[in-house]
Amino acid sequence: MGFSMVGSLGSQISVRNYHQRRLKFQSFSETVRHTITFKFQEDRSHPAKVLLSKREAIGFEERTSPNEVRKEIEQCYELIHRLGRGVVYLGSSRMGPGHSHYKQAQELGREIANLLRCTSWSGAGPGLMDAATKGALQAGKPVGGFKIGKEAGEWTASNFHPYLPSEAYFTCRFFSARKHGLVDAAVRGSSSDRTAVVALPGGVGTLDEVFEILALIQLERIGSELPVPFLLMNYDSFYSKLLDFLDDCEDWGALSNGEVASLWKVCSNNSEALAYLAEFYSLPLSDKAKHETQLQSPRGSVSS
Repeated sequence: MGFSMVGSLGSQISVRNYHQRRLKFQSFSETVRHTITFKFQEDRSHPAKVLLSKREAIGFEERTSPNEVRKEIEQCYELIHRLGRGVVYLGSSRMGPGHSHYKQAQELGREIANLLRCTSWSGAGPGLMDAATKGALQAGKPVGGFKIGKEAGEWTASNFHPYLPSEAYFTCRFFSARKHGLVDAAVRGSSSDRTAVVALPGGVGTLDEVFEILALIQLERIGSELPVPFLLMNYDSFYSKLLDFLDDCEDWGALSNGEVASLWKVCSNNSEALAYLAEFYSLPLSDKAKHETQLQSPRGSVSS
């Protein structure tokens, strides 16, 4: 009969689009049966909407349209073309300025921007993404971002960034478009391109992006003509249990020995990350960076 009912948290219920019809809903208790009859009047067809807790409507026809997704991906590519490729930061949106990793991420964003002299990209969200963005801005280098309409932590109610100019970021409705942008921003088309992917500590969303990019590199599907350095920032052993799990995957035969280690560089501190990138791109380190550099991590090696 073509009936649908869409509900939301709270008392709001939307019923639409259907031919006149009587429907009965019955509820039972131990002694009493209750019957409620609804009469639905004929209504003209309209695109269905879901009422979300933030009173934000998403059109199903728009959500399932490949044209809408493609259009958004193209807008991400246009932003990259305008600002230039560079270093892509992945990281938690929840670890704010009061977290110890925030200061480390901000310092890393500043030092990498000074070293590679390229655009710094992120999901343009709060937390460690914000830290890397502020670090790059402190270095006086360009930044870009692909914001998502909903982000864990702060800035969830607005599609606008609190301090970046509108020309420096794009707000995505679709995660797939955002991921396309984050990947393409790290692609190296020539030897003069200095790009990288830097995975800062994070949760489910960060791990989703980390393993998607890792799989693209593993399968040589990232679209880059040249290798892209991938750094996993293991601040305070944050990712150590994840690395143990990947070692277990090798023991079980799900991964070849050394397979993942060949795809990224695990860094326990910023000095290791800077030394790795400097060696990767044959760049000189500053005197301060040279003094602080301690190559202690046994995991990963520089790709040529």
